[in-house]
Amino acid sequence: MKRTFIITMMLAVVTLANALDIQRVEPLSWWTGMKLPLTLMFQGEDLQDAEVTVQKQVKNKFAPTEGIQIRGQHNAESKNYLFVDVTVNEPGTYRFMLKNGKNKCYCKYIINERREGSAKRPSFTSADCIYLIMSDRFVDGDAANNSTQNTLEKGNKASLDGRWGGDIQGIINSLDYIKSTGATAIWPTPLLLDNEPDWSYHGYACGDYYHIDPRFGSNELYKEMIAQAHAKGLKFLMDIVTNHCGLAHWWMQDLPYQDWVHQFPTFTRSINQFTTSYDPNASQYDLTMHENGWFDTHMPDMNLDNPDLLQYFKQWAIWWVEFADLDGLRVDTYPYNEKHPMSEWCKAVREEYPNLNIVGECWTRPTTAVAYWQAGAKNPDGFNSNLPAVMDFPLEEAIRAGLAHSDARDGWDDQDKRISQVYHVLAQDMYYADVNNVLVFIGNHDMDHIADMVADNDLRRVKLADVLIATMRGIPQVFQGDEYGQRSADLSRGHSGLRRPLMTGDELSQDQKDLLAFHSKLFLWRQNEKVLHKGKTMHFYSENNTYAFFRYLGDEAILVFVNAGKDAVEVPVDHYKEMLDVYGTLGIQPLDGKPVTLKEGLKVPGLGFLIVKLQKGAQKKELFRHKLEM
Repeated sequence: MKRTFIITMMLAVVTLANALDIQRVEPLSWWTGMKLPLTLMFQGEDLQDAEVTVQKQVKNKFAPTEGIQIRGQHNAESKNYLFVDVTVNEPGTYRFMLKNGKNKCYCKYIINERREGSAKRPSFTSADCIYLIMSDRFVDGDAANNSTQNTLEKGNKASLDGRWGGDIQGIINSLDYIKSTGATAIWPTPLLLDNEPDWSYHGYACGDYYHIDPRFGSNELYKEMIAQAHAKGLKFLMDIVTNHCGLAHWWMQDLPYQDWVHQFPTFTRSINQFTTSYDPNASQYDLTMHENGWFDTHMPDMNLDNPDLLQYFKQWAIWWVEFADLDGLRVDTYPYNEKHPMSEWCKAVREEYPNLNIVGECWTRPTTAVAYWQAGAKNPDGFNSNLPAVMDFPLEEAIRAGLAHSDARDGWDDQDKRISQVYHVLAQDMYYADVNNVLVFIGNHDMDHIADMVADNDLRRVKLADVLIATMRGIPQVFQGDEYGQRSADLSRGHSGLRRPLMTGDELSQDQKDLLAFHSKLFLWRQNEKVLHKGKTMHFYSENNTYAFFRYLGDEAILVFVNAGKDAVEVPVDHYKEMLDVYGTLGIQPLDGKPVTLKEGLKVPGLGFLIVKLQKGAQKKELFRHKLEM
């Protein structure tokens, strides 16, 4: 049900008694050896202008200390907040005292010793395959937490729009399955508290940035999940949202500043025009409506131009990386944010963790528009996002469109229906600052399953899509269920019909089992192929609804030929002379180990593919071996 409201009424400051009481301090804790200066946000009652002192616990007593030094403090507009800048020198348990006149209050604060090697932690790269989980719609590992006393929306598996009980324990229970599919990293949709009265299952309307939603588990269980994933060789990404919070976030009842979120007399939605961020002809009005408008009625738009909010979000991201031992971040709705503060945010996180990869959701087109947001892009306006990775939506659209038609023909009329569209997308790779650090995918939690979209719901076409994202440049990402050809429950219901629980065992048809086996074999093979992780690409335009490309690195090359048409076609080997002259014509089909010679007359069946691994000098070695056997 849609909400209507007058925003100024909703944001009225709550009048509190003169009691001087600390209800929250964020971040929840901190560490020694961090580069980012720490600013604590105290929230409670009547904290404005309070005198702040700190002591350290020594045995059972608190004593003056140099372990934490207070550098300064400042008020917010609300009297119920106080921002305190501190320098951290030593680990330990500390006690802050806030005093205002005769009133005073205390809170403990923990400084931990930073984990050895934490700053140099590795991250996800093009050698990985990311498995995307819709957290509430994955696996219900603990039915006892489907409804909780302190959250508004209760579990309701009977409703496509309700909470279905997927949780952290369900992910833990599925780690071996995820690994068996060839995935090496996991990206669950947000697990932080989303306390909206309905539609809270998706998690993108945060109600508390420092606590896991109890219907998913707890902070400690989240930390344990990541430790267990690491023990199995799986990396872990956190999905975060800096653009908006939820209407049910606790601070919406008493904002620190009135510009903490963007406010309008009545609900005003973002115009969703990313081009305003770089268009030299854009009006300031349109840019403002894009950046400041709300994403949805229950998602207030955060104002990152507020320096205290920007600092809050920097610390928040770093806190979760350090606390939970994360391997990377995914940022939702990235271009909706104010771009210069977000660039500063990315820079701060990366200064703390130089190797940490961060991928932003930049759902736009064409490639030039996506590439604008990647760090190091040669943008005419000189803007550098400091965002290392972006998601290749133009490629996803081209693959889907090329597999959505069963009768695509050569010629001008059907050019948008052929798999050769992929050729035109990759022809723009020069715009990416790092083409191997883009996420390539065929589906996610916001779009219909690939099995819904391919012509005739034919899983052979899903297999072709798998082949493409497994072998193309970039980092492949797979959405839960696509590995076996999951279909939406009800296409007319959009997201609600798409987001279905994981199916296993006898729930799968034989065709789905076969696809899962193929998918797993393909991505497990990919794990050890450096040429697919770091190699360059050379592709060849082709007719007959086909597409061919080579990935090559040093002495090795891999040829991929995809036939999206119904009829068998001959591989135009003579077109590939410039590559075959270097790598030879004798190769191995890596998925079954069978040798193949690339010569005239070689055919690929309808809705089929060919993957051939080639190596310099292989033919000479084979000829020598043959002579020895004679």
